[in-house]
Amino acid sequence: MEDSYRHKGLRNKLVATLKAKGIDNLEVLQAIQVLPRHYFLDKAFEEKAYIDEAFPIGKDQTISQPYTVAYQTSLLNIKKREKVMEIGTGSGYQAAILSMLGARVYTIERHESLHKKASLLLKQIGLRGIRTYFRDGMKGLAEYAPFDKIIVTAGIEELPENLLQQLKVGGILVIPVGRKVLRMKRITHLSEGKFKEEVFDKFKFVPFLPGTVK
Repeated sequence: MEDSYRHKGLRNKLVATLKAKGIDNLEVLQAIQVLPRHYFLDKAFEEKAYIDEAFPIGKDQTISQPYTVAYQTSLLNIKKREKVMEIGTGSGYQAAILSMLGARVYTIERHESLHKKASLLLKQIGLRGIRTYFRDGMKGLAEYAPFDKIIVTAGIEELPENLLQQLKVGGILVIPVGRKVLRMKRITHLSEGKFKEEVFDKFKFVPFLPGTVK
């Protein structure tokens, strides 16, 4: 896999774009500047890899817009060695960013072909600390709970109680919620059974698909 000076230059421009849009978390920006996004896209989209847009990756799923990745990741406020669960592996790009920030990542994908492709790519890149699972994301990973942070990368109509139960006290869940309009929410687990909800900007996401894995 090639990562040329041209690719690196395009990433620098992408980071400048994200800064202009209000992303100011330096660690997140550094991870985006270093990680080759074109690795996570089909060859047909390689020339567009550093445009701030989402692109299809198959199974009616997308690799999220870099701004969305940066926004969600910034809300999580990742600390090194934190245990983070991601619902919706997709291309693996978001999981890779989390890993570069020092998180121990547990990521779930319900589409087997995407799960296999992302799992292989993440190993090829050499990122450690990422565990991939082929499951129904709505069920989470109860056997590894509680998690310090949880991130959901698909739109959902209501907060999933099952995932809230897998969040440790003091932990944070970042999730796009809504029916016609999705608003990014940050849920902080304050104490047993008590949560703080913060509502942020509007975003577009593919819908969350619970149920049988494919």
